Parts: sequence; C-alpha cells; structure tokens
Amino acid sequence: MSLRLLFILLSVTMLFGNIRAQNPADAEASLDYYLPQNVSYNETIPTPKEVLGTAPGKWHVRHDQLVRYMYALAEASDRVTLHEFGKTYENRPLLYLTITSPGNQSNIEQIREDHLALTDPEQSSGLDIADMPVVLYMGYSIHGDESSGSNASMLVAYHLAAAQGSEIQQQLENSVILLDPSLNPDGLNRFASWANTHKSKNLVADPNSMELNQRWPSGRTNHYWFDLNRDWMLVQHPTSQGRIDNFHHWKPNILTDHHEMGTDATFFFQPGIQSRTHPITPDKNQSLTKSIAEYHAEKLDDQQRLYYSEESFDDFYYGKGSTYPDVNGGIGILFEQASSRGHAQESIHGILKFPFTIKNQFLSSLSTLEAAQDLRTDILNYQRSFFIDSKEAGADASINAYVFGTPYDKARTHHFLEMLKRHRVEVYKLSENLEADDESFEAGSAYVVPTNQKQYKFVKALFERRTSFTDSLFYDVSTWTMPYAFNLPFAEIEGAVTMGEEVEGVPPLPEGEVIGGKSNYAYIFEWDEYYAPRALYRLLKEGVRAKVTAKPFEMQTPSGSKKFDYGSVMVPLGPQSTGQADIHQLIQEAAEKDGLTIYAVGSGLTSSGLDLGSRNFENLELPVVAILSGEGSSSYEVGEAWHLLDQRYNMQATLFPQDRIGYADLDRYNVIVMVNGSYGDLSEGGVESLKRWVRNGGTLITTKYANRWAKQQELANIQFKEEEQDTTEVMPKPYADMDNSRGAQYIGGSIFHTKLDLTHPLGYGYNDDDLTVFRNSTLFLEKADNPYATPLYYTEEPLASGYISEENLEQLENTAAIIVSDVGRGRVISMVDNPNFRAFWFGTNKLFMNAIFFGQTIDGSSGN
Repeated sequence: MSLRLLFILLSVTMLFGNIRAQNPADAEASLDYYLPQNVSYNETIPTPKEVLGTAPGKWHVRHDQLVRYMYALAEASDRVTLHEFGKTYENRPLLYLTITSPGNQSNIEQIREDHLALTDPEQSSGLDIADMPVVLYMGYSIHGDESSGSNASMLVAYHLAAAQGSEIQQQLENSVILLDPSLNPDGLNRFASWANTHKSKNLVADPNSMELNQRWPSGRTNHYWFDLNRDWMLVQHPTSQGRIDNFHHWKPNILTDHHEMGTDATFFFQPGIQSRTHPITPDKNQSLTKSIAEYHAEKLDDQQRLYYSEESFDDFYYGKGSTYPDVNGGIGILFEQASSRGHAQESIHGILKFPFTIKNQFLSSLSTLEAAQDLRTDILNYQRSFFIDSKEAGADASINAYVFGTPYDKARTHHFLEMLKRHRVEVYKLSENLEADDESFEAGSAYVVPTNQKQYKFVKALFERRTSFTDSLFYDVSTWTMPYAFNLPFAEIEGAVTMGEEVEGVPPLPEGEVIGGKSNYAYIFEWDEYYAPRALYRLLKEGVRAKVTAKPFEMQTPSGSKKFDYGSVMVPLGPQSTGQADIHQLIQEAAEKDGLTIYAVGSGLTSSGLDLGSRNFENLELPVVAILSGEGSSSYEVGEAWHLLDQRYNMQATLFPQDRIGYADLDRYNVIVMVNGSYGDLSEGGVESLKRWVRNGGTLITTKYANRWAKQQELANIQFKEEEQDTTEVMPKPYADMDNSRGAQYIGGSIFHTKLDLTHPLGYGYNDDDLTVFRNSTLFLEKADNPYATPLYYTEEPLASGYISEENLEQLENTAAIIVSDVGRGRVISMVDNPNFRAFWFGTNKLFMNAIFFGQTIDGSSGN
C-alpha cells in the first residue's frame, strides 16, 4: 500500500471517527470529551471529578457540589477570586467568580473603576481603551431544570483557571470574566434531586420515563415558583437584587444567558427575530450581536452541531437576562440548547445525552470569549457611545422629566423608588407642589426622574406608554409601564420642574406614626397603605378584635379634624380580651414596620357620619387561607399568591393539595384561593365538599381560567362574552402567514384601564376609581345582572399600553373585571385577571387582599 493511499485511509478514518464522536448518542461524561484536545492544563488545578468524585454529566450537579467546586478552584488558582453576594430563599449562597490574569487580579479595583468610567459621559471621551479589558458576565441555568448550563459552568471555570498557552494568557489579559455558575440555586437543586433520584444504572431514554417527566411545580422556578428570567428589571427577589447590584458594580460588555428548550430542537443563539427587537435598543447592539454570532457558528460548525438564529426568540422585554444588558450599554446573548431533561432522552436526532448538551454550552462560552477578544475595541467603543447617546437623547427629549408619587400610600411609592435606585436611575425629591396631566403631586411624597441622565434609555423603557408596534407577536409581555404597575399617579413634564435633593442609594421603607400616643378608647387607621393588611393580620392573629367601616365619617383626632374613608379599620379597646398595653405595642409596631399613620381617639362620637359603635362597622375575622395547589393549577400563579401572603404580609397560607379536598376538614379555612387552572381532576366528592363549604359562609376567590371551572360547577354566577361569528366569506391566506395571524390574537401581556367602585369592600383603600390592570388572557366576562355585583370593569376605551388586536379590544370594552356571586351564606369572587402578576403589580395586590379580608363583609344582596 502506497504512503499516499495510507494517508488517505487514515484521514477518512479520523474524519468518520470525529463524526461519530459528535453524535449525541456517543457523548461521554469525561474531560476528554468536553475539553479542546490541543490545550494542555495545569495539573495543580483540581478538575471537577477530583473535587466531586464524578465528571460533569454523569449526574446532575447539586448546588452544594457546585459551590464546593468553585471554592476549590478559587483556592487553587491565582486567576480566580470568589464572591458571595447573598442568599436564596432556601438559604443557599449566591456567588460568582472573577476570572482574569494574575496581573489583572492584583489591580482589579482600578480596572473596574476605569471600566465604569467608560459608562460616564463626563469622563469616557478621554479614556484610552487600547489596553482596557472587556468585561463578560457568564450566567448559567436561571431555569433550574435547564441544568446543562450550570453543569457546563464547572468546565468553563476549570478551562479558564487551568488552560495553558499563549492564547488563554492573552484572553485573560484582555478580559475580566464574571462567572455566575447558578442563577437559580433553589430550582437547580430541586431538579437535580428529581433527575438523580429517578436515574437508572442503565440509562433509560424513553420519554415516558419518570426521570424525564417532573411533577408539579418542576425545577424551572425559584422557591416561590417564580420565573427568575422575568425578574431582571422587576428585581423582586433576593437573587435578582444581588445580581443586578453585581451588574452595575461592573457594567459588563457582554452577558451570556444559557438555557434549554425542547428535546427535538437543536441549538439557538442570538440575534433573535429582528422585527421584535425593542425600538430603544440601538442598531449597533444587534450588528455586534450578529458579529459575535459568527464565532458561535464557526465553533459549532467545527463540531458538526446543528443550530439556528434569528427565529423563535426576540429581544423585546427588557426583564430577561439576554435583553436587560441591551438597555444598559451591554450586549445580551441568549443560548437555547435542546434538553435531555434527564440523563438521556430519545429525540428526532437520535438519543440525546446529557453530556452532549453540556458540551454545547461549553463551546458557546468559549466562542463568546473568542469573539470578545477579536471585537474588544468595537464592543468597548459601543459601550462608551451608548451612554453618551443616551444622555444626549435625554437632553434633547421633548419630555424633561417624569414625576410620580402619592401621599396616600408611602409604601407603593417607596417600592417604585426602590426599583429605580436598584437600576442606578437618578431620582430627586419634588421640592414644590405640582399640577400636571390632571394629577396633583405634593412635595414630600413625590419624586422627579429627569430625562437628562445617562440612564435615559432605561428610564424611557420604564415610563413609556407604547401602543404601536412593528410586529404583533411577542415572546413575553408587550408592555410594562411601571407607574401603572404600582398604581401611582405620574406625569410627563415638558417644562421646568423644581427638584430637591437627589435620592442616594436604596432608601428604607418610611415609618408611620401613632398620633395621640396611647389611647383609652380606640385606634383607627385607614386602609390606603400597602402594608395595612400586614398590620391587621398581626392584630387579629394576637386575638385583638377589629372592625372595618362600610361608610365614611369625620371626627376629631389629636391632630385635628380627620375624614376617614371607606375601609378604615378601628380597634376598639372596650370589647377586648387582650390587654391595652399589648394592643398599644402592636399599634406602635404597625406604625414602625408597616408605615401606617394610626390615630388614637378618646371618644366614639364623631362630628359627621356614623359613630364608632354603628352597625356599619363590620366585625373582622382572622383570615385562614388555603391555596389549591398541584397539577391543574398554574404553579406561577400559586407561587405569586403564596409569596405575597408569606413574604409581603407575613400571613400563614396553606398550599392545599387538590387530591385532599374530598376528605380534609375545609371548615378550618374561611378563604380558599383557586388561581388560573383547569381543576378538571377534582373528585366529585371534593367538588361537593367545596360547594358545601362556600354555602356555609366561605369566601372562594377564583382567578382567570379557574372561573370557567367555577361556572361549570354552578358556583359562580357569571357569563362569558363569546366572540360574534364572522359571517363574511373566508378568503384563502398564505400558509406561511398562519402562525403570525393566529398569534396576533393572543394577548401576551398588556395594560388596561378599569373603573373601580370605591365604596365596595373590594375597593377599600383605593383613592382613584381609574385602576390600571395587567391582562394576559382572552377571557371576557359580561357584567353581572345585579348592578352591585361588578365592582371592577373595563372602560369604553380601555387600552393604556401594550398590544391588543382590534378584535380583542372590541371584545374587552365594558366587560367585567371582577364579579361577586352569592352562594348560600358564602361568596365567590371571580377575578378575570391575575392581581399578583410577577410580584411587581403592586397596584392590584390590594384587590386580592381586600377579597381575603373583606369578602365576608360583602352584603349578600349585592352578589350576582
């Protein structure tokens, strides 16, 4: 055999051997499979197997193992430092690694300060970026059951810490990598436990396997079952708050966000669908994303991986990890890997093994780093120009400032202010009273956000009301106008506005006060404040009797004459078994911790309206709440209700398994919540038990599609508005347009105006009958026949912000948002929308809490 023929045969053998090695079914959980073959590694740096006893991909890594390995790596390598920045709800540590050259590590604070100066339009023009490192934030597995990312993070960290040669040295010299190995530790751990518990010694790839089919609520979410990849802008959870602080501590140039998708898919990297990119995002951002994408393609081509881009996913909602950087001077990149969901699963491409998915996440991490090296100056210049352009656009904007705030609820105003400051937005106190856009703003309770600041683009994204779009499809919500979410009056100021001192940092929750000190007759507080339910629950739980007024009144207080509105709460001192000193202590606690202004009064005689002994003061019971949970209910919306009661209001709430409802003692509860869901698996006996419970005086709260179930069971006297049949001739349409045409009828998330009855118990504590609500369904309710049974309904022109088709808008006009039905001595409160959406829709939380606390007080004759 000639040498030439032998060479050809060897080449072919090596080629086909290489192809077999890339087959998903041939993937192996070993460093030889994962790591580049042309790189040597420092043997003093521990591998994952040396620390954990197993290579990534053999088992799903637990979070404690991940933490242990990262600590071992930081201890062994002078390229790595480790930072803990908080704890999860389940008390797991949040951490990230700073990885760069040893020389950079010794000067890391100066590098950080120089990098931040690049984002300051007052300093950046004079900075020399020739030797400035590019900053990358690599974040893995924010969805806990998309765990190939976190498992790959060990390999990425090892490679960066241990790889040898001039290439890695140059990369580390020119880069600072912030590596976050687990964006969702609680979810990751929950999923690892499931997958490992059900793993067989002989891998089972059958998609019917229990290993590949998690039970409700799955490992995707955090402890309270929130999707943390929707919380980057909302920052309602400790993981997000710490992470956003890290983001602004460094202002990374590139942020990678590693996910998984369906098993039969391939691999996705951004850019996404261009027509759905948010218009505030600069074109340069997308062109750089495309340039970076070429490096992913080259890396995956070399490994014979299938992939795609500019499909399926978009860059519109700024609350995701891959889009938040786009409005903050960086470049966010989403990676979506086909998921094995366990250790192996059948797919249309053959058996998809877990190590194969891990390697793709590893490869795209390396391709990102390579792109950052070659495009470093372009990326740094883009960051500099972004903030210069942002500040100039703000200075030239027709709107000079936004003003917001209300004197009626310090907490809602505070939490919006808190959100702004977490994102490093400049905010100032309003120094003089102001009238604007038919709203009144008072100095001391209102704030000003000037547009002439470097965060202008982000500010505009938070405050804008957008109703026109280039595309009618959205991967997530189509709007998020933040003052609407907090139900705060706000105005766009085109002229000058007098600003006071700047708000520095995240301020504490303002305290209230007890006016009049210790009372010998009664304490009264209004229901306006966001945390009034927390104060009332604390009182009732301690056995203190309290009443709520169904009518307004006016009386003398230690600070003068005071009008008390519908829903004001009175704590009388006469009919109590709790001592007056203990009650006063609880009252002081409510003022200090809950921000309430509480009045100590010395007489039951009022100057106008009802007196304090009137029968229009309704006795209140301690709410004992059960939330139906499990298969058939939305884990997101169960979690939102649970989080609201547990975290915000310090209330006990039972997560009630649906299969227990037929034999459990329901009489121990007086409120049961059924969030969005089907509930078709409830037993016949369970349904009868629930009906009996309502008839005996229980309050049942149903939201969204749970209302269909309640109607079918004849619990809710409601009528759905059905779309009128179109009698016009159906014209043929292009098959290629089918998905877009159907998708345009979906309400992915928009904001609408409703009208609220402020005299109704569900309207207690509100001061404006125009309430903006969030909707993400096409469920339409007719108004009730009883004129008093629809305390909340959509207006004639309801659209406030976001996308809705003309057909759906017409359907929505003048429909009901809440209907109350009488069932024996009980009530069914049907809410067509979710009042607790993503924990940031503060403005409608009170509707939900009013249903819990005051549902029992609704007059039976007012129900439908």
